[in-house]
Amino acid sequence: MLYREAGDFKTSYAADLQTFPIKSERILFWSFTAVAFLVVPFFINDYWEKSILVPFLVWSMVALGLNILTGYCGQVSLGTGGFMAVGAFACYKFMTAFPDLNIMICILLSGLVTAGVGVLFGLPSLRIKGFYLAVATLAAQFFLVWMFNKFAWFYNYSASGQISAPERSIFGIAVTGPNSAPWATYLTCLTIVFVFAWVARNLTRGRVGRSWMAMRDMDIAAEIMGVSPFNAKLSAFAVSSFYIGIAGALFFSVYLGAAEVTEAFGIDKSFTALFMVIIGGLGSILGSFLGAAFIILFPVLLKNLMVGYLGWPTDLAAHFQIMIVGGLIIFFLIVEPHGLAQLWRLAKEKLRLWPFPY
Repeated sequence: MLYREAGDFKTSYAADLQTFPIKSERILFWSFTAVAFLVVPFFINDYWEKSILVPFLVWSMVALGLNILTGYCGQVSLGTGGFMAVGAFACYKFMTAFPDLNIMICILLSGLVTAGVGVLFGLPSLRIKGFYLAVATLAAQFFLVWMFNKFAWFYNYSASGQISAPERSIFGIAVTGPNSAPWATYLTCLTIVFVFAWVARNLTRGRVGRSWMAMRDMDIAAEIMGVSPFNAKLSAFAVSSFYIGIAGALFFSVYLGAAEVTEAFGIDKSFTALFMVIIGGLGSILGSFLGAAFIILFPVLLKNLMVGYLGWPTDLAAHFQIMIVGGLIIFFLIVEPHGLAQLWRLAKEKLRLWPFPY
């Protein structure tokens, strides 16, 4: 009886259009947010930071960015790994060239640089779409990785070709480098993801978001009605790349601490992000988080269960982990092609009507 609309009366359009229209849903969301910000930092350790929470938050940011482009605007992209590399290397250059620049400004500037690169590689979307656009963005992935390997200026002429994040702090607390505390890196990623998820939610509900969805559903009809394909598609590429660039900067500076472009930002990263938005749900902010949780956290759960609890060999557990995750991906796509977010929406509809059959 907790999930009901009875007694939730609306007296304004703003109240009627809010993200969580049911009171119990709002209470659940803000309680979860309060726990994430005020409770988890006191109990987090190195394992929870490096293996679970920080990678989940970073990949949620990546999925948010790709979902804006693919889920809301309908533009298929396979260049996510390359755009993450742009954000990472831009953050590295800002951190080394301007030692006194705040790390948050470095991360935001990295997102802006990636947005510009995304607009450049998004220009083919004005002429092509579908699989042809996917191939064009795949070419961007290979080109960007090749460029960062080819020109030594990007990694400051290091003999190893690797980039390492210098130590940077916020309010005197280190958030990058070997001396950063787990709670500090976690709160940094959580704050950025929370703010930009809120921005994405409001952006997709406004005029810009409606133009993206109109372009996704029927681009010719949208253009006839006055939606500019130039503005809609390139703005989607810019915003998406901005999010992915910030995620790439966090992935390098806060999570990994050091990276080599071929290993850290290969083509597998592009497919991982695409799997997240497909499994989580295209065109859904919640789906981005659910997809990231499924792809990042579920394998960790399986590994702990099979190796830590059942005592299986690591290689055998790794093979079973791949089989189980792949099988579940196929199962979810058959049962609900719209992803885990749609399953959650259906569950909420059942709760709103239960125990009545209609």
